[in-house]
Amino acid sequence: MPDDRPENPYLELLARGAPAEAYERPVLRARADKAPADRLAALEAAKLLALRVRGELEGRRRREAELSALFETAHDLAGLRDLDAVLQAIVQRARSLLGTEVAYLTLNDPTAGDTYMRVTDGSVSARFQQLRLGMGEGLGGLVAQTARPYVTESYFHDPRFQHTHAIDAGVRDEGLVAILGVPLLLGSGVIGVLFAADRRARVFEREQIALVGSFAAHAAVAIDTAHLLAETRTALAELEAANEIIRDRSRVIERASDVHDRLTELVLRGGGVHDVADAVAEVLSGSVEFLESGEAPAAAVDRSRADGHAVRDGEEDWVAAVSAGGELLGALVLRGHPRLDPVDQRTLERAAMVTSLLQLARRSAGEAEQRVRGELLDDLLDAPDREPRLLRERAARLQADLDTPHVVLAAGIEAPGMGTPSTGSGNAHGTPHAAAHGSGPGSTSGTSGTSSGAPAEDAAGRRRLWSAASHLAATRHGLAAARDGGTVLLLPLADGDTADALARRTARQLGTAVHAAVTVGASASVPAPAARPGEVAAGYAEARRCLAALRVLGRAGQGAAAEDFGFLGLLLAGTREGAPDGTGVQDFVHRTVGAVIDYDERRGTELIRTLDAYFAGGMSPARTKDALHVHVNTVAQRLERVGRLLGPDWQSPARSLEIQLALRLHRLTSAVGY
Repeated sequence: MPDDRPENPYLELLARGAPAEAYERPVLRARADKAPADRLAALEAAKLLALRVRGELEGRRRREAELSALFETAHDLAGLRDLDAVLQAIVQRARSLLGTEVAYLTLNDPTAGDTYMRVTDGSVSARFQQLRLGMGEGLGGLVAQTARPYVTESYFHDPRFQHTHAIDAGVRDEGLVAILGVPLLLGSGVIGVLFAADRRARVFEREQIALVGSFAAHAAVAIDTAHLLAETRTALAELEAANEIIRDRSRVIERASDVHDRLTELVLRGGGVHDVADAVAEVLSGSVEFLESGEAPAAAVDRSRADGHAVRDGEEDWVAAVSAGGELLGALVLRGHPRLDPVDQRTLERAAMVTSLLQLARRSAGEAEQRVRGELLDDLLDAPDREPRLLRERAARLQADLDTPHVVLAAGIEAPGMGTPSTGSGNAHGTPHAAAHGSGPGSTSGTSGTSSGAPAEDAAGRRRLWSAASHLAATRHGLAAARDGGTVLLLPLADGDTADALARRTARQLGTAVHAAVTVGASASVPAPAARPGEVAAGYAEARRCLAALRVLGRAGQGAAAEDFGFLGLLLAGTREGAPDGTGVQDFVHRTVGAVIDYDERRGTELIRTLDAYFAGGMSPARTKDALHVHVNTVAQRLERVGRLLGPDWQSPARSLEIQLALRLHRLTSAVGY
């Protein structure tokens, strides 16, 4: 006999987890069978009770999932190793449990005075992921100000918080509508905000707000724990270093006495700088190396000169500047010493002083050679009809090979108070002999930019620059001379090197040597200066134009060649002999976007067209897909392929500017229509 109790069908529905709409069927079936009224009433009552039980079960399952996620988060905190991984897991779990399309976490930046995106999950917009919010701006600013959670069903129609163009543009680009923000609290202070958001209108329930608040509390604990761990590690390292210094004190004093005796002996018997380095290395039980001014770590050398002491560079190196009379001669670098006793530090500093004396002595002996180098370079610039054989013989005596590729570099000092070198054609030999005749680096002959307020300072700066350039030329088997208020160098171009790389390197080396900013412009490669001396003068003119362009562009203190200026380099380099018209434009386009053009031609794709639409749409994937009438995922896939072809920095301001210019030139030269 069938059991007609009204709760029976609902017990079966509850047992198999049927959807809510299935609970109407028993009542509808009874009505269709014309069941009596009391039977229908009993079924209605059983239905309501079953739906309530079903709701309770759903709530319990949801709370079980939430508690499980919170437990996993607490477990992550207990074994905290990677803060980024913990924060990413918190954001992912919040998004999953709330069923939102996007979740993200922002942190305050006390130094910059704003808030930045730390972790995102589900976001597809690059602009949104790079947002920085001013304090008090947007929904996050309201949460940070009040230290309370806030929720908006429709972000753009909510007047409770301050809307800004930058934030609204990022939110619109991501397509967000409903947003929930919960503060990350440490004590009474807000350090950031955890968000959950949807791309459609939505009402967040109280239980959901409380759940996100729990995740926010875990995130704040993770950040605080990471900071405490970092501080603890630092304190332990400092204690260990202090203990090590105490244990080694007596041995350090003995080493100091030993090195003093050795350095005195070296000076008396005429030793060199490398002999000094070897002696100090043996006493300090490490590796000591003397580096020229351009090869030493610039930041550490600057600190050493300013402090007058040896300074730490990285984890295990110490640097002591070698200088005399305000000019940097190089540096002694001690490697393999994470900690250095004050007595050992003083030993390294004394060795640097001895090295400076030896370097000055060596420099005096090399002045005659520098004079000869300057005269040879002047002849190459001013007398292109000289006999190539004689030029080769003179160069060979200086260990220079003028039959290999060289680059002409024009250098000018940019120290405060210095006059701007003239653009005239006057000549100044970079030698003491030439200076005595009014044409050396300290003279005003042949220049028109000397500052009337400090002529002595200008002359001193030019002398330092000429001296440093002459030393660099000697070490590189090149030539150098003072000219036109600055310095000109002719340096060999090594295999695999480029003119712009050589210019940047030379600017750094000269700037470090004279302790001031030095701007360097470079010519294209001169294949064989001895065979074609006229190209040296042409290269010097090109280098001067690059030098002037760097100053006009606000890049004083840097080095560059025409090829380093992108499209502007076509103007700086002028017309190359024998080059067909348009070659420079084609080279620029191929160098900038050639990989993408070649890929389209090989595969029949539309990456170039996608790039055009992407830049035309303000680098927004949403506007790009509208312009191309494709799905946003197609745009993302194409842009990802472009990134692999052009490199990860293709969207940086400098690269994107050149890419857009190359795209325009490609359309003009190829008559391509999109």
